[in-house]
Amino acid sequence: MIMRSGDQLLLPVNPLFILFTLLVALATNLLPLGRTPALPDLLALVLVFWAVHQPRRVGIFVAFGFGLAMDVHQGALLGQHALSYTLLSFGAIAMHRRLTWFDLPGQMLQVLPLFLVAQLVTLLVRLAAGGMFPGWSLWLAPLFQALLWPVATLLLLAPQRRAPDPDQNRPL
Repeated sequence: MIMRSGDQLLLPVNPLFILFTLLVALATNLLPLGRTPALPDLLALVLVFWAVHQPRRVGIFVAFGFGLAMDVHQGALLGQHALSYTLLSFGAIAMHRRLTWFDLPGQMLQVLPLFLVAQLVTLLVRLAAGGMFPGWSLWLAPLFQALLWPVATLLLLAPQRRAPDPDQNRPL
């Protein structure tokens, strides 16, 4: 693959780091912060990030498993988050080659529809099961998730950006 000028060559990601970040995002979602509809889903953000950057390691089945864990924790209709996270993962894998060519503001605009569709699917499943509409502030969560995309990129790619052996004679 041809690299753009100014891009840094990344080291391979450690699979344990991927697992650690997914578990930290799950634990953050499990914190008892109350039921605020505008609260961003950090697990969905991390799942989309790793599905874009490591589609062979974090795919649809991983997203489905974490979705079931979120359903069990929240006492939601079983499969509500699993369906949402699966659709997120599928969309992220479908656009993973194209997304990395954009700069960070462009990437934020590309992932925003993914988060909006996932929120819509979750809302439709909740309403079909007889739940109540949580309010219009629900649509702030996908916006906050898209705004957190540069932070996630900075934090989750940081271990891969370090030089393996800095040397005066080697430019990489």
